[in-house]
Amino acid sequence: MTKWVYGFGNGKAEGAREMRNLLGGKGANLAEMSNIGLPVPPGFTISTEVCTHYYDNGRQYPAELENQVADGLKAVEKIVGAKFGDETNPLLVSVRSGARVSMPGMMDTVLNLGLNDVTVEGLAEQSGDRRFALDSYRRFIQMYGNVVLGVEHFLFEEKLEDLKDETGAVLDTDLTADHLATLIEHYKDIVREELDQPFPQDPQEQLWGAIGAVFNSWQTPRAITYRRLHDIPEAWGTAVNVQAMVFGNMGADCATGVAFTRDPSTGENIFYGEYLVNAQGEDVVAGIRTPQHLTIAGKQAQGSDLPAMEEVMPDVFQQLCEVRTLLENHYRDMQDIEFTVQKHKLYMLQTRSGKRTSQAAIRIACEMVDEGLIDSKTAVMRVEPQSLDQILHPRLDPDAKRDVISKGLPASPGAASGIIVFSADDAEKRAQNGEKVMLVRIETSPEDIHGMHAAEGILTTRGGMTSHAAVVARGMGRACVAGAGEIRIDYKAATFTVRGTTLKEGDWITIDGSTGEIMRGRVPTVQPELSGDFARIMEWADAHRRMTVRANAETPEDVATARQFGALGIGLCRTEHMFFDGDRILAVREMILAADEDGRRAALAKILPMQRGDFEEIFDIMKGLPVTIRLLDPPLHEFLPRERAEFEEIAADLGVDVDKIQGRAAQLHESNPMLGHRGCRLLNSYPEICEMQARAIFEAAVAVEKKSGEAVLCEVMVPLVSVKKELDLLRAVIDETAKAVAAEQGIAPKYTVGTMIELPRAALRAAEIAESAEFFSFGTNDLTQTTFGLSRDDSANFLTDYERRGILEHDPFQTLDRDGVGELIGIAAVRGREARDGIKLGICGEHGGDPASIAFCEGLGLDYVSCSPFRVPIARLAAAQAAIEAASR
Repeated sequence: MTKWVYGFGNGKAEGAREMRNLLGGKGANLAEMSNIGLPVPPGFTISTEVCTHYYDNGRQYPAELENQVADGLKAVEKIVGAKFGDETNPLLVSVRSGARVSMPGMMDTVLNLGLNDVTVEGLAEQSGDRRFALDSYRRFIQMYGNVVLGVEHFLFEEKLEDLKDETGAVLDTDLTADHLATLIEHYKDIVREELDQPFPQDPQEQLWGAIGAVFNSWQTPRAITYRRLHDIPEAWGTAVNVQAMVFGNMGADCATGVAFTRDPSTGENIFYGEYLVNAQGEDVVAGIRTPQHLTIAGKQAQGSDLPAMEEVMPDVFQQLCEVRTLLENHYRDMQDIEFTVQKHKLYMLQTRSGKRTSQAAIRIACEMVDEGLIDSKTAVMRVEPQSLDQILHPRLDPDAKRDVISKGLPASPGAASGIIVFSADDAEKRAQNGEKVMLVRIETSPEDIHGMHAAEGILTTRGGMTSHAAVVARGMGRACVAGAGEIRIDYKAATFTVRGTTLKEGDWITIDGSTGEIMRGRVPTVQPELSGDFARIMEWADAHRRMTVRANAETPEDVATARQFGALGIGLCRTEHMFFDGDRILAVREMILAADEDGRRAALAKILPMQRGDFEEIFDIMKGLPVTIRLLDPPLHEFLPRERAEFEEIAADLGVDVDKIQGRAAQLHESNPMLGHRGCRLLNSYPEICEMQARAIFEAAVAVEKKSGEAVLCEVMVPLVSVKKELDLLRAVIDETAKAVAAEQGIAPKYTVGTMIELPRAALRAAEIAESAEFFSFGTNDLTQTTFGLSRDDSANFLTDYERRGILEHDPFQTLDRDGVGELIGIAAVRGREARDGIKLGICGEHGGDPASIAFCEGLGLDYVSCSPFRVPIARLAAAQAAIEAASR
């Protein structure tokens, strides 16, 4: 019989942390905490395999599940000494989701399950606190009504606010038992009116309703969006954790909280977290009440007047500090923990590796190496490559003028400017139109995730450092300021007001997620400093990686940036980008309009010194590192204008008839230029272009070698080859030009000739092409287009739908398609190596900066990846992680 349910509690468990794929992260860690003796309320985990079975079988459960759940409940009843559904001594449970990786706020939770009109009286009698029992019941109706029954959350909130207004209550805790009894009846009326049926009173019906809601939440739009953004496969599914309730809302000697064993924003080794007295866990993470700090130091740092847990519950706080140390030493990583205090007794509800900013991840990894907790290899694996985006871009200029209008909590570091929008839908829509937006909300919810992803930054007026907005923003690398309580938002008027200033939708604001400051207008930025811990991580990454990382760059500025970020060469220098500047474009157009070869050569002679100068600057900056220069790739019509007025301007500049220019443009027009007269096809039609570019490369290389005394490593790349003869003819031109330059300059340039593999035929005929090519650079952008028959420029409008419907797992232009494009690369690599010993292999498409694609390249044994300059550190780290993982297999 298949085992679907795994119990934990009372100092032992049927699971362990290594079973996260089966039990989910939460279930595996609850089992682990039980095994190491921490106070964990007993419960059981329904495995992720049930979720898979549920969706594979028309949302039906395995036949054995009902009995296994019943047995799990009996085990919990025995440990707790209470019975589920009992009128006088009821066991209450929580039902929570738990995927194998953390998805904060994305899936559903139900607390206080098992309460009804009868058991609530038993709880009141048992606890001796009728107000507590009724508070738990009203929370349960609201949560179950929303999560399981689908009643809108705001309907319950409106009744709660109305009652507080009527009674003069400021906080929920100000409501008396009689007030709560009235509220419960209102809540039950809401359910009856909305669903035309009463709130369910049978605890077993409640339990299975909640279990089904958790499994169903795996396919909610917010969970699907989160999985897509974080590359979490749908097939993983979620587990369900059913656990005995412990209560943080029984009075002043009870509390609930969330803590991180180190600061998740900065990485500083301090205990960091928040708690609320007389509350349940959802109150903290939802940002419904402003939480208090755990430590006196944290309270003082934020200027809070609210007492810290260290002051209010010193004994329990000390226990929590001991748990902090134990968990960090056990897991050897920063932990995100949830806890409840019931009658001065501490209970641990969750631990998981805490989400952190890239700055924090780097600092924590380095300091844990220094503390002897982990080695450098583990430190490299602890930093998410994509997260480096957070620190590779500018921050606010400390010397710039700032019009600070308010301050909140520094919830996620980094700086951002954008125009104010008040809804997630507007944020997404305006961002798609190219606008930079700042999402401003009273508080965010999981339904806002698409707008949070689209926004430059997030500002909320409620919530703390562990609120939904803060946790999600840190995970996404978005700047966030939370809990800016001075600000008053009017959604209807689309304005917010603070300190007498009113700003409207469309106005610019800037936030600093590192200080919590909110500023009117845009504030200038400065470049990041990549030293200290960042440099250590990169040094360790370089020591562990096998592949070289190069950059795609052609301007001196980009080449210098690439060098600063640690690129060990240029993997793609697009020479056509150099043709569009000022005087050059006129010479290029003169060449295009020339009637014969002599005319073209006269125009090319004007371009030659310009290209040579460009290459000299690049070779100077790279100081002996290899530079791959791609010869002219686009079709000639791209250098001609489209509008009549522009043609007239060119005609005047060149002193030719405008009709001649338009006629030539008409001759060059192609219906499908991506597959037309471009690359090696164009160069074979006009070999004098190839000759001019080769001469510019070699003359620049010789000039730099004479100046520095160090040889320049030129790699001349011929684009769009599909037939060996195409490369042979152009290679002859290149070789002859190199001989001519050597004879003229007295120094033979050091160079190799290769090609970009960007057509399926080239990949399949790689063996014969390798007879003439000393290197292959896989141009995965065009190879993806030609393999799929997709236009990268035109496919975006349906690829998202393809991902949503499961036709494609990823956008193939962002993450390499391993099955199709990847197989072609593999074929070309094998055949190229068989034909030429020591052939150099790399990729230079956008995939060169994508960690998943880099891992694939490591598996094929490619020599290098090349990416945009700002992604070089990401690629260095991803290459190291891929090498470490490959070595461990």
